Amino acid sequence: MKTTILCVLWLLTTALTVYSQEKFTLSGTVADQANNETLIGASILVSQARGGSTVTNSYGFYSITLPKGEYDVLISYVGFETIQERISLTESMTKNFSMVEKSATLGEVVITVDENKTRIFKPEMSVNKLPISTIKKMPAVMGEVDVLKSLLQLPGVTNAQEGASGFNVRGGSVDGNLVLLDEAVVYNTSHLFGFFSVFNSDVIKDLKLYKGGIPANFGGRASSVLDIYQKEGNNKEYHVNGGIGLIASRLLVEGPIVKDKSSFVVAGRGTYAHLLLKLADEPNSAYFYDLNAKLNYRFNDKNNLFISGYLGNDVFDMNKSLVNNYGNILFNTRWNHIFTDKIFSNMSAIYSDYNYGLKIKFAGIDWKSNVRNYNFKYDFKHYLSNNLVLNYGLNSIYYQFNPGTIRPFDETSGVLPDQIAKKNGFENALYISAEQKLTDKLAVSYGLRYSNFQRLGKEEVSTYENEQAVVYNPEFGIYEEGVPTGTISYGKGKSMFSSGNFEPRLAIAYALSDDKSLKLSYNRMSQYIHLIFNTASATPLDIWAPSDKYLKPEITDQVALGYMQNFAGDSYSLEVEAFYKTIKNKVDYIDGAELVAHKAIERVLLNGKARSFGLELMAKKNTGRLTGWLSYTLSKAEQQTPGRNANEPGINNGKWYRANYDKLHNLSVTAAYQLHAKWSLGGTFTFQSGKAATFPTGKYEYQGITVANYGTRNANSLAAYHHLDLSATYTPNPNKRKGWQGEWVFSLYNVYNRKNAAAYNFGQNATTGLSEAKKLSIFGIIPGITYNFKF
Repeated sequence: MKTTILCVLWLLTTALTVYSQEKFTLSGTVADQANNETLIGASILVSQARGGSTVTNSYGFYSITLPKGEYDVLISYVGFETIQERISLTESMTKNFSMVEKSATLGEVVITVDENKTRIFKPEMSVNKLPISTIKKMPAVMGEVDVLKSLLQLPGVTNAQEGASGFNVRGGSVDGNLVLLDEAVVYNTSHLFGFFSVFNSDVIKDLKLYKGGIPANFGGRASSVLDIYQKEGNNKEYHVNGGIGLIASRLLVEGPIVKDKSSFVVAGRGTYAHLLLKLADEPNSAYFYDLNAKLNYRFNDKNNLFISGYLGNDVFDMNKSLVNNYGNILFNTRWNHIFTDKIFSNMSAIYSDYNYGLKIKFAGIDWKSNVRNYNFKYDFKHYLSNNLVLNYGLNSIYYQFNPGTIRPFDETSGVLPDQIAKKNGFENALYISAEQKLTDKLAVSYGLRYSNFQRLGKEEVSTYENEQAVVYNPEFGIYEEGVPTGTISYGKGKSMFSSGNFEPRLAIAYALSDDKSLKLSYNRMSQYIHLIFNTASATPLDIWAPSDKYLKPEITDQVALGYMQNFAGDSYSLEVEAFYKTIKNKVDYIDGAELVAHKAIERVLLNGKARSFGLELMAKKNTGRLTGWLSYTLSKAEQQTPGRNANEPGINNGKWYRANYDKLHNLSVTAAYQLHAKWSLGGTFTFQSGKAATFPTGKYEYQGITVANYGTRNANSLAAYHHLDLSATYTPNPNKRKGWQGEWVFSLYNVYNRKNAAAYNFGQNATTGLSEAKKLSIFGIIPGITYNFKF
């Protein structure tokens, strides 16, 4: 008993001693010395303090609280010289650090994919961060560096097929990805139907892809989050850089507005291949252009203002008989404010507009649609202690949807002008989350997000018998569009549909040692807006629609288990993850659905569910002349759309069937080799299982017409997809740091000219009369050359 009392007294004395110590906060920003660009994710380590470490946030801010005393503070960031500084902490103080970029010499780290040591202890998993320096070492089509193509080299990430827009993450659809550029939503991420991405690598500062374990501040999509930030511009001196390629060129200008206080960056990019086609009397053409701009003003150490924007557009013209154009417009104003040395805030007002147009001569139609949103968000990061950080905030988005404005193609068209009913929605969310270090080995991140969506009038909607917009015809064994029984009118701003969901988030990291850890995560996501598209349709489509009682919100639950280990002093690393994901209210289309100018899309949709599961592996070599990684994913993505009652078969007789983007095997090898100071080499090899497809199983004749008889949905596959890409970069004066600096980039896309199948067309041979299948391929071997410069 006496021993117990002494132990309690000793613990109380120790606790009182600890808490009686004077504590002060060290806070500030970490930036690149050359241009004052803040660095995201820089590590701050206080060697004498237990648990004394943190990382900078998305705006380069850090905060750490320590007892009064003398400390050695180490600042480290990929590609920069480590800073070590002795600090005497006798009061709370603001300390900004400026880091110097490492000079590239042989034998040093050429590419470091991530700061693996820091990640071992963080409760963060299913997250990939690719430095722009890494992306620029990878081969690209026509020599154009492509952010989205680099993501496809990561485990769990794929695309539907060559030439397809967007990307798929862990069995999720394209519209399940929340893509943010300076916090503004990007609805279409591709130029020229996947040939290029909308992201100009010259202007990108940082990007991070969340495949799972998604923090509570993100929401509104069911699959993943791609968070991209643009550069802020050099506030010390003016610089210009760009590149001239075979079919596209780009230019970036940056510099100070008020030296050391404000700066700007403007970047433009565009293609000119269509001009060459016109000179050759080629009636078809395709081109794009985009423009990025950003301004920032530093009022003082506590207040910063950022204004950024993006404008991009694509045009695809087939001899004026089919014209497709689409584009994004983004605008964002952000205010960073530091309330105290422990509370950082960011307020954003965001505008986003995505428009899509389609003109089809044979149908006589000129069709335009768009989705527009106005977004307000206010986020806080509260550093309660070195072991506990809170994140909380709110987000409100007002949506305006235009499903279709219809006009006649020309004066000979029989199509009458029409306007499909416009739709409105309001999405609100509140969230709070915590990052907590429980022990030296155990760290957790947990939070809760509550989201609510309101479908708003003014609108007139159809009613249906038994509230079924799709009906089953037992005589023919098919689903058909329902016939409206009446209409209901909703006044402006009146709620037509409401849905609210709690979205818990949890991530746990347990360090088995300094070099390896186990991680576990769970997250729920709600998605209230949907991309209406049908790959089986004869015409391309891109229509966004809000949830209602027919098109219900998607709800995703995902759990993941991971293992991470570093080897040989972090020169090598290994990440292994297993995941399981379920999705409620996953829609599919009835057979024969045609979506162009459809006034009631609910008449061709059925609600079902989806699931995906798999194993991901990523092995990386981080240092030396040869760097890179191998990624492999073994996964399955399935969908089920059962009948709504015992008399209906559903799709595929209610059985599970492959999702359109299901890929059993996905292998990628990425490598970069520094041959010597002037020459560097890069290569990627990709192998994927064939895309799911539905092939005809036979044919029959009806009144002299041959009709194909198709098998069960997605029971077949296209041929396996694979290709090898290579690049070589020549830098004539690698040690030159001022004045004109140039480099030549030579690339070969699809080196061995693999004719990968984008689709199969089934028909009848004109000579033999026999049935045949013809493979449609998009890209063969594509050489490229680009000259990059800066001064």
